[in-house]
Amino acid sequence: MSYGAPYLLQLWHISATKFLLGRSNLSKVAGLYVKEGRTAKYPNLCFYRNVQTVSYEIVHGSYIPTTQVKAPTKTQDKASTKLENLGAFQKLPMVMPLVDILGSAMRKAKRVSPTKGIANIAKRERNRGAKQLDALMKELAVPLREYVENFPRKKLLHPYERSLIELTLGDGNYEEVLRKVDTLRKKVVSVGKECAALCAKSQTKQEAVERLNEGLEKLDKIFRHEGKAVDDLLDIAKTLRAMPVVDLETPTLCLVGAPNVGKSSLVRILSTGKPEVCNYPFTTRGILMGHIALNFQHFQVTDTPGLLKRRDEDRNNLEKLTLAVLSHLPTAVLYVHDLTGECGTSSSDQFVIYKEIKERFGDHLWLDVVSKSDLLQDSPAVFIPEDGNADHVEIARYQKMGPIGAIHVSVKSGEGLNELKLKVHELLVCQMDRLGSLETGKDCPELLQSGLQYTSYFTE
Repeated sequence: MSYGAPYLLQLWHISATKFLLGRSNLSKVAGLYVKEGRTAKYPNLCFYRNVQTVSYEIVHGSYIPTTQVKAPTKTQDKASTKLENLGAFQKLPMVMPLVDILGSAMRKAKRVSPTKGIANIAKRERNRGAKQLDALMKELAVPLREYVENFPRKKLLHPYERSLIELTLGDGNYEEVLRKVDTLRKKVVSVGKECAALCAKSQTKQEAVERLNEGLEKLDKIFRHEGKAVDDLLDIAKTLRAMPVVDLETPTLCLVGAPNVGKSSLVRILSTGKPEVCNYPFTTRGILMGHIALNFQHFQVTDTPGLLKRRDEDRNNLEKLTLAVLSHLPTAVLYVHDLTGECGTSSSDQFVIYKEIKERFGDHLWLDVVSKSDLLQDSPAVFIPEDGNADHVEIARYQKMGPIGAIHVSVKSGEGLNELKLKVHELLVCQMDRLGSLETGKDCPELLQSGLQYTSYFTE
């Protein structure tokens, strides 16, 4: 009988092991090898052959190993329904003015003492100079690094806050200022290390003092010359921190309309907001926020700049702020109309603006208000079609009474204000139900009964 090479190799290993165990002073007792006169225990020696676990497939008479590929598991990511939080502007770090950072850094650096125990005067002086330059470099660079790290990245902000940055500061200006601050930090670190290393190589006390003064002057010059970005960042922080905070979980009422139609006056009547009220267009130069407290319930009211009849690409930044609020915030809309002809925008233009905004943001809860009704009663405006079409019934009806279901109010005489407050409260309660509901598109029964949800002239 012939045996293969693996079998003979196994027999050789077993024979050699028996030979070694037989020559040793170990005796086999109950599966343990115990040396005579000692209590130490040694484990059994085991021999085994490797088990082949590779699978093969036959292809044209040859064995080819097959690789087992696991089927990828499908993981379904559940989209988060929680609204993104606002308020990043109120968490901005406090930015110190350029002169304050430089003055504080200089004072702290000059108080740095040399390492104790250095007897040689030249060595002690160059040690002091190198440590002071290193300290100045750190005192200047650390605040700059904190600013760059703690100011939020624009792409991570809520879309509404991104729009505020672009429209308030200009497109790209925010990122450019942060980039300049970071560039200044890198230059301060590079120059500071270079000057400290040069001072540490001084041969005499006089040379160390001269290199220390040169380094201090060089860092001072660089920081003053290129540090304007720090003051620019300070202005940006002040501007953004002054932006009104909007709570996404609190129902918000947004007043929209053409310039000078009376939105700010209604904000004063409805909420705690105190916007500027003047008889000229574009009095509102930004987003103004007020609050309402009714029956232990808290709501928000925002006043927006007026909209003109023109394309989006031709709108100014004030008008774009209004569109940003409607586009990115879950607000109910209180649309204000002025049919007296005193606001500076004709009723026909207001009709076109209203129709565009209504069709564009028709998914918002909506309430229409015709302001200055006391003037409208005394001298009703007369509509003259610009295209000569007297049969334009929609515009003619809008010119006389506004949209169907609109509330006529007068801040001067008080007409309709109580009804307006009641309807606004119902509107905001429904907005609260909409925010709290997980089902999209669920209508508010109370609002449907009162006929406020789609009070538009364009009802079918």
